[in-house]
Amino acid sequence: MRTEKVYSWHVQSSVAHAVIIAIISSYYSSVFVGEGRDLTRVLGWFCLLTIVGLSGCDSDNNSGNADAVTGAIVKEIGLASEQPFSDISLALKPAQLDWVGQKIFQNECAGKYECLVHWNESEAFPSLGIGHFIWYPEGVNERFVESFPALYEYMEQRQRNIPEWLRELEPFDAPWPDRATFLKVADSPEMAELREFLAGTQGVQAEFIFRRAKESLVKIIDAAPDERRADVKRYLQTLSQTPGGVYAIMDYVNFKGEGLSPEERYNGEGWGLLQVLLAIPVKVTKPPGTDAVDSVKAAPSMLEEFREAAGDVLTRRAQNAENPVERDRWLAGWLKRLETYREPVNMRSVPGVSSS
Repeated sequence: MRTEKVYSWHVQSSVAHAVIIAIISSYYSSVFVGEGRDLTRVLGWFCLLTIVGLSGCDSDNNSGNADAVTGAIVKEIGLASEQPFSDISLALKPAQLDWVGQKIFQNECAGKYECLVHWNESEAFPSLGIGHFIWYPEGVNERFVESFPALYEYMEQRQRNIPEWLRELEPFDAPWPDRATFLKVADSPEMAELREFLAGTQGVQAEFIFRRAKESLVKIIDAAPDERRADVKRYLQTLSQTPGGVYAIMDYVNFKGEGLSPEERYNGEGWGLLQVLLAIPVKVTKPPGTDAVDSVKAAPSMLEEFREAAGDVLTRRAQNAENPVERDRWLAGWLKRLETYREPVNMRSVPGVSSS
């Protein structure tokens, strides 16, 4: 009996060690983008799976627990068949991620340094960084998802050298109550320091945009109507296969959101990535000799279909908007931005990027 208890204790201890290894592997691999991170994470969980399997020899009572833990781990790392994210992976090489970051910076700021901290007319909040991340002042709570606080937390996790005055904000609201106040201090030392900080962390901001887009895919698939879920998943699978498709997903999520917030609606109509995917036309066919119905993409180019659907969704948003500025000024720029959703003619022409 004592021997059995000692063996059981060793197994439990080993499981605990494996859990720690898996957590550490997952944490350190989170700073990387793409396949490397997934491989490290899977290796950590593989150690745990192996030891949990051994623990099943301890007793019949423990076998059920081992099966439960094993099932949970398999589901967590995306190997379970019911996990819709298991066969969709956004992956970019570092140079490709830099390229996407530059494209997004060009879209939001035309690549201008001073635009890294900006306050648009007709808006009640400033926009910061290469992705023009929204930051609400105290008392402002509009329908759009606020993103700068999440970026700030990611910067802290990555141990960036954040300006001290930014760290001292409590609560963490934009320190300018309105656009007029913002413009008065546009040339202040604090504003210059903030722009310099954002200019020096463009790579980390691109990582943040990448992670947000990647983490949204499961939620978007789950939120799709049952009869369209397979279509949405297939579209994302296709887009995720090329740099141009990944860029379109990343930029659109950063640009107009996932489409999951019930607040981001005009007349009950959303404009996020989910709504764009649902707007892509499908034709219904019946495979020969069967009664099954299969939805097939209507056009050969997924990226072209995505651009057209996004144009329709954004046009609808502008038409539904109460503020005429969306129709009169912003819509033309939005549609021009969508035209950048194309595969690079030659990835080798981008410094540091290989087309292989």
